[in-house]
Amino acid sequence: MKATLTRIETVMADVKAKIATVIYMPGTRLPSVRAAAKSHGCSPSTVVEAYERLQTEGVIYSRPGAGFYVADITAPLSLADMSPNLDRAVDPLWISRQSLEPSNSALKPGCGWLPPDWLYEEGMRRGLRQVARADSQVISEYATPLGLLALRQLLARRMAGLGIDAEPSQVILTESGTQSIDLIFRFLLSPGDTVVVDDPCYFNFHALLRAHRVKVVGVPYTPTGPDVDTFATILEEHKPRLYITNAAIHNPTGATLSPATAYRVLQLAQAAGLYIIEDDIFADFETTPAPRLAALDGLSRVFYIGSFSKTLSASLRCGYIAAPVEWVESLLDLKIATGFGGGQLAAAVVLSALTDSGYRKHMSTIHTRLARARAQTVPRLATLGIVPWLIPQAGMFLWCKLPHNNSAAILASRCLAQGVVLAPGNAFSQSQNAECFMRFNVAQANDARIFKVLAGALD
Repeated sequence: MKATLTRIETVMADVKAKIATVIYMPGTRLPSVRAAAKSHGCSPSTVVEAYERLQTEGVIYSRPGAGFYVADITAPLSLADMSPNLDRAVDPLWISRQSLEPSNSALKPGCGWLPPDWLYEEGMRRGLRQVARADSQVISEYATPLGLLALRQLLARRMAGLGIDAEPSQVILTESGTQSIDLIFRFLLSPGDTVVVDDPCYFNFHALLRAHRVKVVGVPYTPTGPDVDTFATILEEHKPRLYITNAAIHNPTGATLSPATAYRVLQLAQAAGLYIIEDDIFADFETTPAPRLAALDGLSRVFYIGSFSKTLSASLRCGYIAAPVEWVESLLDLKIATGFGGGQLAAAVVLSALTDSGYRKHMSTIHTRLARARAQTVPRLATLGIVPWLIPQAGMFLWCKLPHNNSAAILASRCLAQGVVLAPGNAFSQSQNAECFMRFNVAQANDARIFKVLAGALD
């Protein structure tokens, strides 16, 4: 557990967080000692000491008789310091790091991917063998700026099946879905801009947005999509630049966007001049296609992204962006500046696996296995008083309410000590109102030890 901060450290942490998230810009005058003391509920001498220490660190400087100001040169970026002052067990990066740690004994119902033996290993091995026999250029050369043409053509056809009209020339291959999002953030956002996220949303959205030093506003997520009334209010009051959301199967709730909500979101976005990133990495887990914002919008203000780490392999990374026509060239310049040409080996293997005759059958099997795992996990959680917010139509996630107002952060800490990695709710929540929620991955919840540890850890 993170040690409790002293009052002086609390004031210092608050100033640093506001500098890191660009609430306080370089040159900004800090609140007066008296105002800060009143805000923090502490003595003026506490604030004076905090300000003096910050000045010693070079974070702020003083002007005699005029107060304290943010220095032009601030400390290096620390994503952990930019998070809310919470136990590390609810930090998005904590979940990622614990889930990625190599441990054969750890159980990971809080991670966001399928078990290795559920992935399309056979098809990937065939793809690797096929690519090994291909022209040496595929193995040794940089990719073209847009990426492998044959894969972009396939992706355009796949998108057409979802109603998204995209030419191969609008599709940019990337190293991963995360790189796709980061490129668009770099392209669209400046420090201090406002971004809307779902509340709750995929926790790494929060981590990436911290790195870009923007302001984040959460819109409550409902079983049919974002709350459109609140969304409209946010657009009017905060004038955001961007909204990022999941398509198809929402992470972490498993909810599905309804046509009515999709139309209303796009109407509001168009009127407000808002851009949208639609993250569709779970597309192949769908059994009944949901509406896509990119299809309804015609890739006008929507950037549509995807990847294959959840269905093919997390080891061989490949993602893509389908972008509005007028932004493709600028995105390509940014891609080259930050990653140069990229590799085409991964793209060639992904193409081989996706066009393999067994891929469709593989995903049909995954649908069946996930449905079975969901049917088994829900009652096992219910015996512990853990209840899903909704029962998803597809996918791997259950967004669950804990019994008796148990703290998800405390529960995660207790379970981690016994080798079980969980995903507590506030890691997904901008408003920090999901303290009693937990995300479970049904594909990773088939071991009875998980439920035994949970039972012992619950209050």
